[in-house]
Amino acid sequence: MTTTETATLHTIDAAALSRFAALVYERAGLRHEDAAIAADSLVQADLWGHQTHGVMRLPWYVARLRSGAVAAAASPQIISDIGAVAVIDGHHAMGQVSAAAAASAAIKRAKTHGLGAVAVRNSNHFGTAMYFTLMAAREGCIGFLSTNASPAMPPWGGRAKAVGTNPWSWAAPAGAADPMVLDIANTSVARGKIYLARQKGQPIPLGWALDSNGAPTTDPVAALGGVTLPMAGHKGYGIAVMMDMLSGVLTGSNFGSAVNGPYQADKPGGAGHLMLALNIAAFQPENAFAERMGALIAELKAAPLAEGFEEILYPGEIEARCDRRLRGEGLTLPDDTIGDLHKLAVEMDCVGDLPI
Repeated sequence: MTTTETATLHTIDAAALSRFAALVYERAGLRHEDAAIAADSLVQADLWGHQTHGVMRLPWYVARLRSGAVAAAASPQIISDIGAVAVIDGHHAMGQVSAAAAASAAIKRAKTHGLGAVAVRNSNHFGTAMYFTLMAAREGCIGFLSTNASPAMPPWGGRAKAVGTNPWSWAAPAGAADPMVLDIANTSVARGKIYLARQKGQPIPLGWALDSNGAPTTDPVAALGGVTLPMAGHKGYGIAVMMDMLSGVLTGSNFGSAVNGPYQADKPGGAGHLMLALNIAAFQPENAFAERMGALIAELKAAPLAEGFEEILYPGEIEARCDRRLRGEGLTLPDDTIGDLHKLAVEMDCVGDLPI
C-alpha cells in the first residue's frame, strides 16, 4: 500500500477482541491472569483512541514471547522492601505484568505511608502508561509512572539515535468528572504513530522525523529508517534523559542504548519503570480535593476560545469520551491490522475466535 492510499476500516466488538487477544497470549505461554492484563491493556488503548498502542502490537508482543525475549512464565518479585519504597525484579516478564504489580504495590504502600514508590528492573515495554496510573486514581491516589525505551531520537545537537521516547504519565481523580490524565512520550510523536501511518498508508506531518540522511520527511517508511525528533526541541530531549535516569539508572535496570524495544523480537527489553502513588487523604480530605479539582477544570473550560476551537478539554477528557463512544459503537481497525491479526490467529490455531 502506498502512502496515498487509504485503508479500509473494520468494526469489532471490544470485549470480543479482548477475549481473542487473551486467548492468543495464553497460547503463547502466559498464565491466564497475565494474559488478561496484557490483552485488556491493548484493547483499552484502542478504546481510548490510541491505536498506536492497541491490538496492532499483539503480533509484536507474541513474537517476543515466542522467541523467549519475554519470559512468559516469569513472576515479578519484590527484592527490596523498606515500607514506602520497594524494588521489583520483573525477571523479563511482560511489561504489563510488571507495571501492574508495581502499581498495586505502590498503592498499597501509599495507603499505609501516604506515599508509595516502587522501582522495577528487568522489565519490558508495557504499552500505554495511563493504564497503570489510572489504577492509582481509582483508589484515591495520584499516580505517576515513568519508563525508558530503546533509542529513537538523537540527543540535542546529535544526529544518531541515543535517547528513547521514555514516556511518563500522571493521573488523578477529579470527583464526579473523568480523571485528569497525562500520558506522553518525549518525542514529537510516539513511534507507534509512525507505524500506524505506515499501516494506514498515510503520510506523516513534517516535524515528526528525519530520514536516514537527516532530511525532514513525510514518508512513514523513510521515517522508520531514520530518527524521531524530540518534542519542544531541547526541552523534550532533557525530559527524556531525566526519565531514563528515574526508570533505568535509579531502578538498577538497563538504560540508554542497552534498552531494547518491542520491535526487536529476539532481544530482552531490559526496561525499567518507576511507579509513584500519593494518597490524597494524607494531604487533605478526598472530598475537598474533588471540589478543588472541579474548580480547576471549570476555570480551564471558562477560558475564552481561540479561533478554530469549539471547547476546551482537560488532559484525559478526550480518552474518556472516546472510551464511552467506542464501547457502544465498536472499534474500527485498518486492513493491515486485521490482516496481521488473522495471520496470528492462523499461527495460534484460533481463527474461529477472531471476532471479524
